[in-house]
Parts: sequence; structure tokens; C-alpha cells
Amino acid sequence: IGAAADMAGRILEPKLKRAINATGIVLHTGLGRAMMPEAAQAALAGCTGYCNVQMDMTTGERMQRESCIADLVQRLTGAEAAIVVNNNAGATMLVLRALAQGKEAIVSRGELVEIGGSFRLPLIMAESGAAMREIGATNKTHVKDYEKAIGPETGLLLKVHKSNYTIEGFTKEVSIGELAEVGKKHGVPVVDDLGCGALVPLEDFGLPHEMTMRESLEAGADVVLSSTDKLIGGPQGGLIVGNADLLKRIRSHPLYRVLRVGKMTLTALEATLKLFTSPELLSKTHPVYMMLAKKPKDMKALAKKLADKISKVRPNWDVSVVEEKSHLGGGSLPGSEMPSFAVRITSPDASPDTLAGHLRGAPVPVVAHIKEDAVLLNMRTLFKEDLVDLVGACGDAAEARRSP
Repeated sequence: IGAAADMAGRILEPKLKRAINATGIVLHTGLGRAMMPEAAQAALAGCTGYCNVQMDMTTGERMQRESCIADLVQRLTGAEAAIVVNNNAGATMLVLRALAQGKEAIVSRGELVEIGGSFRLPLIMAESGAAMREIGATNKTHVKDYEKAIGPETGLLLKVHKSNYTIEGFTKEVSIGELAEVGKKHGVPVVDDLGCGALVPLEDFGLPHEMTMRESLEAGADVVLSSTDKLIGGPQGGLIVGNADLLKRIRSHPLYRVLRVGKMTLTALEATLKLFTSPELLSKTHPVYMMLAKKPKDMKALAKKLADKISKVRPNWDVSVVEEKSHLGGGSLPGSEMPSFAVRITSPDASPDTLAGHLRGAPVPVVAHIKEDAVLLNMRTLFKEDLVDLVGACGDAAEARRSP
């Protein structure tokens, strides 16, 4: 009976559970990218039953389900309208299908991206029914390349954020402002796939500039796309903003209904977007920006505290505090690093791989980084509230033994 009860417990245990991110990667795709703010978590609790996801409570009439975020998006980006779909790949597919099916979508060769999970822009374009028209060279694309390619079959001009890579050296790319001028001259829509969806200047957090959605629209983009679970830090989704007439065409396409989101996503996204109306408070209200705003001295102090606690439960481990780097992740600012501190652990009885595996197997899994034959717990992505469970996970790793 006891064995059956244990088996039943294991079967019924949730497969998705809270985890501790000790990798130093703020937007970790394997761990659900951004941590959603407490405001979003609280809002979700209030919409699990019936809610006015698609009903105007003043008139009782049917309304667009994105109405709950329309004013917020206009305020934060200057866009005339907004659409939310299941993710940014879905947003790209929908826009291409609605605006360029059977026509050409002109894109620079240097922007034909592949990101994690084997997502390749050329494959998405092929599935959308738009004919990809490559222009320029891998490292250099000029305005004249777009001008020469435009013709009767042109459906749109597409600019794509170079996710997870940079092109340096003998290079040239056309800015969204320059591209918008070309589009306006020829009467062709210009679509800017920003990918990560910055709403505030990242320079405020000591990072290089990442074009915001507002900047893209003000530069002349007709439609701008982004993820909602990266720099926005909300639930998974794809945000499409821009010209009202073009978004009306996009919304009326049958594929929109296939990709649209439900009340849970919209509720969490609305609560998250509200935080950006007070950008000066993001470092206190939004987990992503809390992590970005961390000061090295504070991370060092937290690392020392954690190292002391681990040493007490595992006196046979070699535990120290080291300087380390951290990353934004999620395809944002490839190559950019942020200073951090980490707790470095080695065990005489377990290899780093074995030790990291046992930490992942704890009741509250801990995902660490392995570097130079040691396990690293990076403070950039850890909070004080994580320490109790993290130390407990180290205790649970006591049975780890070096593999033969």
C-alpha cells in the first residue's frame, strides 16, 4: 500500500513546477523566459471564471478581445491599434499571410534569421504563401537594393531583428526610418519584426540601445511585431501594433482566429503593460527589470550569504564567491554581457554534471551553470526568497557521487 501511494504521488505530481534560475540568463527560454510580475499573477486569479473577455459591459455587445490593452498599447507605443496572437512566430506568419500572400516580401539577406528550436524565417515565409525576395549581401544591404526590388508583385518590405547574432566589420544595413521612406514612396507597407519588444530604453539599466516599439513606429514603420514574454516580461504571446487600416486587414484574415489568445494571456498581459506606465518604478515592480537593475555590490553580498549557508550544510564542498558574467538572453542584445557574482561549487564526491543534475532533481529544481569543472550559481537571476529552497536543494544533493 505504501509503495502504491508513493507511485500515485509521483504520477500526480505536476510536470510543470516552479524552478530556481541560477544561470545568470535573465530571459531563459528553457525556464519560460521572463518571470511574470506579481501584478500579473494576481490578475490571473481573478479571471479563471467568467470574465468580460469579449463583451462590452456597457452595451452588452460583442467587442474585440484586445480592447483591454488597446489604450495601454497606444499610450506606450503610439500605435493606432493592436493585435495579440500566440507568439511572435505566429505574429510573423499572420502578417505575411494577410498582407503578402501570393506576393513578394522583400527582406535583406543579412536578416534571414534562425533562432532556437530551428525557427527559420525563410521557412515561415514559405508557409505564409508570401514569396521571399532576398536582396543585398549577407554583410551589406543598401537602400538602392530595396528600390530595385520593388515592383508590381511587392506585398511588403520586411525588416527583422538580428536575434542571437551580430554582423560586424565591413557592414551596412538600412535603418527602419530609411526603409519607411522607401515604402511610403512606393506605397508599400513596411513591417518591422523587433522580436524582443522593448518598451523602455535599456540604457537606463546599463545596457546598449535596443530600438523600442515607439521608436520604430515614430521612424515610420507601418506594422511592428514583438514577443510579449521577453522584454515586455509578460505571458507568451506575439504583439502586432501599428496602422489601424492594416491591422484591420490582418485581424480579418481567417488565420487570426487560429492564432488568437484567450482570457488568461490577455489578463496577464494587461497587468504587465500597466507597469510600464510608471517606468521609474520598474526596478521595484517588474522581475526582469529588478534583475537588470541589480548592483554588483548587492550581488556580491548575496553571494557571500548564500556561500556561507551552503558551506554549513555541505562542509565537504569547496564553496567560494567569484566574479562572473550574466546575459539578457531571449535573443536580446546578442554579445552583451553584464557583470555579476556567483557562488562556485565543487564536490570531492561528484562531478559538476552529476551535481548539477541532482540540483535539478530537487523538490524545487535549481538550474545552475557549469563552467571550468565547477557548478556556478549566478546572483543576477537569484532573489533572497530563493535562498531557502536553494540551500535545501544543496542538502538534497548529498547523495550525489562521482560517476565512475
